[in-house]
Amino acid sequence: MTQLKVYNFMGIRRLAVGLSATLLVLSTISLATQGLQLGLDFTGGTQVEVGYQSPANVEGVRAQLERAGFEKPVVVHFGSDRDVLIRLQGKPEPEQAISDEQDGTVKKALSDKVYEALQSEGADVELRRVDFVGPQIGEELREDGGLGMLAALIVVMFYVAMRFQLKFAIGAVLALAHDVMITLGFFSLMRFEFDLTVLAAILAVVGYSLNDTIVVSDRIRENFRKIRNMAPLDVINESLSQTLWRTINTSLTTLLVLLSLFFLGGELIHNFAIALMVGVGVGTYSSIYVAATVMLAMDIQREDLLVPEKGELVDDLP
Repeated sequence: MTQLKVYNFMGIRRLAVGLSATLLVLSTISLATQGLQLGLDFTGGTQVEVGYQSPANVEGVRAQLERAGFEKPVVVHFGSDRDVLIRLQGKPEPEQAISDEQDGTVKKALSDKVYEALQSEGADVELRRVDFVGPQIGEELREDGGLGMLAALIVVMFYVAMRFQLKFAIGAVLALAHDVMITLGFFSLMRFEFDLTVLAAILAVVGYSLNDTIVVSDRIRENFRKIRNMAPLDVINESLSQTLWRTINTSLTTLLVLLSLFFLGGELIHNFAIALMVGVGVGTYSSIYVAATVMLAMDIQREDLLVPEKGELVDDLP
């Protein structure tokens, strides 16, 4: 039987802590200074679906809308090259006069203006759907999304504390917060649009990272109970080495699917795929270094994971 090669993961934990700290500082500064480029799901605005009889030129459509007074419209293909999705942030300049009217009137006025703009060059276009998201709804979505993420972290902490031990729980929650913060910082630095699909990807990253951390934590607990004459640092290195290929295979398989989504899924889910790719990469790193490093920093010991029998003290166990 081939002997397992044990890698000294914890030997470079200080370097890993420095890397994580640098990324977290950059993310915090970017989020504090320029924030996220929120999509119309959070800011309010209008989403219009149109269909063309021939392949549409999104650059030409964008230029037509800008000439008609629509500021910075987002124009992308969805489905086929004849289907176009238009996103208009807030209310365009020509719409100010009816800003206090009912939603149905707003939609009708916007439909007419968009249709008129797209018909300006004689294109054969069909206006299929107009959805309006008010600023108040966008603000509620933003608040609910943040509360949902906070609730997820609290539930995770209780779950890991009950299944393993408090030191494991603190390490897992810090690893999850680390992954979320760096993914958000990446979107802030790169100025990618942050909408509901990206928020869903962030929550999926929490689930992925937690699953990876649970697998590693389970092996660490098992080895602490089985291996008696080994220092905690060596037990963690042994555990990480045993789960290394499982972690690599899971991450690579997930990344292959995400790459397919990114290149073949269309522009509408580009940011969703990007958020998951960044999150999976950071989550794989954090399950190896962040959670385990926090356990070592909190002086995890074999006695923390042993359940003494009735009338027996943990200190008396071999």
